[in-house]
Amino acid sequence: MDTINKNIRLAILGMVDGNGHPFSWSAIFNGYDRESMSGCPYAGIPAYLNKEPEESFGIDGARVTHIWTDDPEDAVKVAEASLIPNIVKRPEDVIGQVDAVIIATDKGYEHVDRCRSFVEAGLPVFIDKPLTDNEADLTIFSRWVEEGKPIMSSSCMRYCKEFAPYRLSTRDLGDLRYISITTPKSWERYSIHALEAVYPILGAGFISVRNIGNSKRNIVHLKHESGADVLAVATADMYGAFGVLTLCGTAGHVQAAMSDTFYAFKSQLAAFIDYLRTGKLPFPFAETEELIKMVIAGIKSREEGGREVALDEIGHN
Repeated sequence: MDTINKNIRLAILGMVDGNGHPFSWSAIFNGYDRESMSGCPYAGIPAYLNKEPEESFGIDGARVTHIWTDDPEDAVKVAEASLIPNIVKRPEDVIGQVDAVIIATDKGYEHVDRCRSFVEAGLPVFIDKPLTDNEADLTIFSRWVEEGKPIMSSSCMRYCKEFAPYRLSTRDLGDLRYISITTPKSWERYSIHALEAVYPILGAGFISVRNIGNSKRNIVHLKHESGADVLAVATADMYGAFGVLTLCGTAGHVQAAMSDTFYAFKSQLAAFIDYLRTGKLPFPFAETEELIKMVIAGIKSREEGGREVALDEIGHN
């Protein structure tokens, strides 16, 4: 990937139900109009943006300059609230006008189609979590990356500051034996938040996934080669427990909860900008592949009556 040293022009593309990232992510780059943002349909977004001082906004010379949303009326609202100068009629219209694109939608099965034009044009792409939720599309993304296409995807939970001490070390806890992590919404769209919160703590080496729940209440046991058992719970209406992490080891235990959404999002987006400037991914794409296999295995296990699904059953070759 050619690195980018000048000011970076970004396009935010796509907006789906239940996801207000075009509002919030664009505001993190550009700043925002407080009055217009008050009309954001996701009340939590202006609530956490309004807590931040003006100097918190902006990332390393990058700005969102173009916006497209599935509903054209949404683009007008986002552009006004998040100070975006250009609205395009088709997502492909940003090719040649920007340095990178952000696919700001979280329905994984749509992402290959949403990304294809930009990947083929050689534009770097950041894809909201999850990268995908099925094996066929994981195969495509993996091939694109093997071909050298600049692609990055992550959950903001990888960057949340509340878990940072345990990403650095869990030595005080001894050998980890049990971990739990919670999220609301669906396994398909939100399990990646739970899984990517845990992944940098344990590292690679997940063995199997077993989902004994249903589409509204996913109760998922994951085995790790370290000997740790992980329980990830995604319950549709459990909004009171997003990102509650418990770590239990042979010498101690701790609980933490993600609370600073702005910090996590800004750190995630800053990592993408650093990738554009250096050409070096903040973590290997192999980690994303393993995480997406865990998402897919959780779906497969649920659909097969709670069968334990080995991760090596989920392939892309």
